[in-house]
Amino acid sequence: MTPGFDAPLPLPSGQLLPFRESLLAMLGIAFVSMLVALDQTIVGTALPRIVADLKGFDLYAWVATAYMLASVITIPIFGRLGDLFGRKPFLIAAILLFTGASVLCGFATSMLLLVISRGLQGIGGGILIGTVFATVADLFPNPRLRLRWLVFVTSAFGVANMVGPTLGGILTQYGGWRLVFFVNVPVGVVSLLFVQRFLPPLRHLRRKGPVRLDWLGAFVIAVTFGALQLLIELFPKHGVDTITIVLAVVAASFALTLWLWERRIAYPIVPVDMLLDRKLSALFAMSVLGGFALFSLVFYVPLLFQGGYAMSAHDSGMLITPLLLGTTVGSVVNNRIVTRIRRANGIMYVGFALSALACLSVIVLRGTEPHLVWLSCMGISGLGLGLVATSLTVCSQQIVARDQLGAATALLQSLRTFGGMLGTVMTGALLGHLYTQGVHRSLSSYQATQWFKSFASPELLVDRAEQAALINRLVSAGHAGDAMMNSARDALVQSIHIGILVAGAAALIGLCLAWFVPPVRISYTEGELMPGEQTQADALQSGGNVL
Repeated sequence: MTPGFDAPLPLPSGQLLPFRESLLAMLGIAFVSMLVALDQTIVGTALPRIVADLKGFDLYAWVATAYMLASVITIPIFGRLGDLFGRKPFLIAAILLFTGASVLCGFATSMLLLVISRGLQGIGGGILIGTVFATVADLFPNPRLRLRWLVFVTSAFGVANMVGPTLGGILTQYGGWRLVFFVNVPVGVVSLLFVQRFLPPLRHLRRKGPVRLDWLGAFVIAVTFGALQLLIELFPKHGVDTITIVLAVVAASFALTLWLWERRIAYPIVPVDMLLDRKLSALFAMSVLGGFALFSLVFYVPLLFQGGYAMSAHDSGMLITPLLLGTTVGSVVNNRIVTRIRRANGIMYVGFALSALACLSVIVLRGTEPHLVWLSCMGISGLGLGLVATSLTVCSQQIVARDQLGAATALLQSLRTFGGMLGTVMTGALLGHLYTQGVHRSLSSYQATQWFKSFASPELLVDRAEQAALINRLVSAGHAGDAMMNSARDALVQSIHIGILVAGAAALIGLCLAWFVPPVRISYTEGELMPGEQTQADALQSGGNVL
């Protein structure tokens, strides 16, 4: 990066600040990274308990997708604004917004308020991701020096991935789920202090004329994805009726508007021409499928553990940890082996195969196995998806022209998030529909359909006290309370299994699509960045997150 307006000349060592100042500034960046990563890994474990308390299973998926939708829109917008106006003011504003929204989440008294607060969190998280990685590139113009300092950021993400799910389980079980959000406050305060005190105000682009940002594109994306999510959720319940037809028309018309608009402007939020590139289209599709599989597991396996298998929140968090930690390990492993094999494409085959195998294992297992079996299953899935995520980026950067590396990297990450949104909402819609059918059939066999309202939501199966009270009422009415509760639990397990089966099918489709990726051979000569390093360097430049 060449210095420009408001950017001091780098020192002979290749960095803008002396070592001590660089260390303190990077500690601030590391705390910011941990703030975002911890929230992303800690909420999934607490979500079943949250729904049980707030009584809003219909909005289960929205707790995740509201955050993802807001962040996928704000990342490119504020990445561009950071180039023009400097990143420090946006970092400070985003930390305040994210921390404040976390407090609102912790005080939420309904699922609707929680979803709205999660959307605000997503705006803050998107600004942070869109600026924090590019800030590292600002501080260290030399690519190799930059990547040595990146250890602070990667370590922060690794620590968050390692402790997040287990910490979420412990806090939920022993202190209440609200602590899962309040824990962001001290991390946010420390981040704010370090960024405000030690991060220098830098700006690397001169403004030439008015700022051109794709605000219309961001609005159209929000409406398109929101309508699509509502359509997916409501269609299993309502079928073809006025509401679903209107939602389908809105989603289709706004998607067409987005397609036409993005092809006309200079700085599109969705680079349509790149999406249409035949050499890259398979990679983009696989990024969607990889996100689909990962987030389906992250947000519904905890419900399987806590609601289907009656595990504690602590045990659930511990068992889900290898899934998230494995994604980081998979990325590291990919970077180490990609230059030592004949075709880099082979890693994608292995990654998707491991992910599909792990999804099928979740369906086969019955909840009575030793914890080591579940830990292995989750770890294998995380390892596979980590291999896929980094391999997709490496391969895309070998295919596209040099001046398109940043755009390709950012688009892959955005599509991965979109796949996560799609997987979360589709799995949730299937789960709700299939669970309702299963419970109704079960109650019919006991001639107790009048009790359907009590069993209508899976949130019952997470709340032990409510289960005990319902069983007592059933027994008093002359029904087999324990057997009926176990039948409802079985219905939940089978419903989640169907959702995980869809995630496994997504991984298998990704495995097939790898065949259509042009052969990629990674070579490395002295003086060049290795592929894994180049992946991270370009992500830093574009504001993307390869972790």
